[in-house]
Amino acid sequence: MKVDLHIHTSASDGAWSAEAVVRGAASGGLDVIAIADHDTTASFSVAEAVGSEVRVQVIPAIEVSSTYNGRSIHILGYFVDPVSEVILNHRVHATKHREARMREMLSRLTEAEILVTYEDVKTEAGPDGGVLGRPHLAKALVKAGYATSVPDAFNSLIGNESQFCVPTDLLEAIEAVQLILASGGIPVWAHPPRDIFDALLPELISSGLRGIEVYRPSHSPKDVTRLEAVCSKEGLLTSGGSDWHTPDSGRSLGDFFVDAVEIEDLLRVGGV
Repeated sequence: MKVDLHIHTSASDGAWSAEAVVRGAASGGLDVIAIADHDTTASFSVAEAVGSEVRVQVIPAIEVSSTYNGRSIHILGYFVDPVSEVILNHRVHATKHREARMREMLSRLTEAEILVTYEDVKTEAGPDGGVLGRPHLAKALVKAGYATSVPDAFNSLIGNESQFCVPTDLLEAIEAVQLILASGGIPVWAHPPRDIFDALLPELISSGLRGIEVYRPSHSPKDVTRLEAVCSKEGLLTSGGSDWHTPDSGRSLGDFFVDAVEIEDLLRVGGV
């Protein structure tokens, strides 16, 4: 059974609608997927319905944005209640916060005579784009001629260390874990940064972290072995996924997958 537990749609910063993603997953041979949009579960109902049609099981999930000492930390929530009050309230808060954050980044760019409007960014987000992010801004910068590609926009203008970047300061990392638990979900640390992993992991475990995203296209065999060992030692669940956003990356849905055996404990806890 082929599984991908980290996919994005146009409800956050993915290129495709929920329907297109699920149909793409079916075409790519995936059996189980999780749509883990940033700070929203808005795509789940459509994805679940299409999944029933094409025989792809869709797990309700979310990727909650948070920070730790000014660093961006993402916590995946699997098997959340997608319409729980805590999730819906977070979605409203995140949407407003990201809009304010985007306006601040645009203001900083304008001061440097890099002229892209809020409406330009909204256009790139599309009709489903309820949660604005830097990928939408990057696309607007490319269209306006300030960058040659989305990666170039990040590298030259809006990367984490750039003067134009404003951190997504929504929650502390521990609060993100607690939010997922409150929604009935299983919190898993997504793509954990190696340089702060050892410092933050005990705090997250104490707050209720249940797992780590071990299997990713960017992880080397050495990374996988290291994270598997940590999970075994700490009694944590293993997870994995492509973190797929767009076909422009050169990867199709299904090119990367996790064998269900590798994450069977997580799937079992979730009832799959």
